[in-house]
Amino acid sequence: MADMQFDLVVIGSGPGGYVAAIRAAQLGLKTACVEMRDTLGGTCLNIGCIPSKALLTASEKYEEAKHGLGGFGVKVAGVELDLPAMMAHKTKVVQSNVEGVQFLFKKNKVARFHGRGVIDAPGVVKVVKPDGSAETLTTKNILIATGSDVMPLPGVTIDEKRIVSSTGALDLEKVPGRLVVIGGGVIGLELGSVWQRLGAQVTVVEFLDRILPGMDAEVSKHAQRILGKQGLSFKLGTKVTGARMNAESVTLTLEPAKGGGETTLEADIVLVAIGRRPYTEGLGLEQAGVALDNRGRIVTDHHFRTNVPGIWAIGDVIAGPMLAHKAEEEGVVAAEVMAGQSGHINYDAIPGVVYTWPEIAAVGRTEEQLKEAGIAYKVGKFPFTANGRARAMQVTEGFVKVLADATTDKLLGAHIIGANAGDMIEELALALEFGASSEDVARTSHAHPTLTEAIKEACLAVDGRPIHI
Repeated sequence: MADMQFDLVVIGSGPGGYVAAIRAAQLGLKTACVEMRDTLGGTCLNIGCIPSKALLTASEKYEEAKHGLGGFGVKVAGVELDLPAMMAHKTKVVQSNVEGVQFLFKKNKVARFHGRGVIDAPGVVKVVKPDGSAETLTTKNILIATGSDVMPLPGVTIDEKRIVSSTGALDLEKVPGRLVVIGGGVIGLELGSVWQRLGAQVTVVEFLDRILPGMDAEVSKHAQRILGKQGLSFKLGTKVTGARMNAESVTLTLEPAKGGGETTLEADIVLVAIGRRPYTEGLGLEQAGVALDNRGRIVTDHHFRTNVPGIWAIGDVIAGPMLAHKAEEEGVVAAEVMAGQSGHINYDAIPGVVYTWPEIAAVGRTEEQLKEAGIAYKVGKFPFTANGRARAMQVTEGFVKVLADATTDKLLGAHIIGANAGDMIEELALALEFGASSEDVARTSHAHPTLTEAIKEACLAVDGRPIHI
């Protein structure tokens, strides 16, 4: 049984789990990872971030070939959609990524166990294999990194055929004529955009009075206007109370969120994308005595220790934004603390990205959060319509918005809606991490012509001195 004894057993091989396992192994800890899927990588690599980005990119290329290249003097005729080939591209991308994690496990000597991990007691993990048999691992530390699962909607039963979750929406066999997306958050807008580009009539139903409710309100409003021009329609302030399937379609019953009469909405496919919830069922947390909060999340300290010595947790199962890169950072810190090092995460400097077109990215605080906290601030904005590279690329939608302390000029938040926003936000995340001011960024030379010059100009605008507008 010597090979069944470890310094660390990680339950879950998503971005948080596999990164933690690799970092722990690098630090000399004998590490194992338990994963119930046939492949490594968790939701993100298998049925989340990676396949959705494969389809988003592919659908953008289809849209550009069909409608966007003429403006560049590129004539394209007879553009057709080959959905099976597009899905094959997605599958290939997923396979490459999950095989990459498998290679990294071998390289770093992380032992992989296939099955469901259950905590029998502190220091003891039972692996229940797909055939029902079990084996027991003993360990000094257990790290729970099981991620999250789809949030169900009462009255709307997901069958992954006509009423689908994000998983089913990544694998439709044909483009639906009418797609209704329940939920105006990141997942709903991304997948709604994919199928809209491919030909679906997409309606987004959102309970709140705006899409992307966690983002800066000005950015959210601008995003809705752009997506509306692309063809998405929105029913805001509306709740879905039920779904009835018939031979050819799904009939949803709707009500105003603030109360009112009932209406119906017909769809060929319904995507339920109202959020995700921590995946903690069946882990043995109750018998191990691990404390949960009122939302079912595992309670940890700032170094990811639970109330039970030797049991740790990271990622979607604990408080904070459900982001793959947030889980990765937590996994690294947890592994380093276990190995006797120190670690720290600045949650104000963790960016978030919506991979619609154009992309939407944010880091730090929103205007609404600053107002609520009573912090005096200045705003600097710069539109992509005034950026030379954006004009050359024909991607002039959107703007960069920077928020800085009114007294000290320290950057407090940044928001970008525009082409390549997900890549551009990293400059501002780095600035926030190192406590930079808007003046620091404005005084930094930015190559010309680039989209990132809009960041420099937005920071100049904080002080009222942009050059190109």
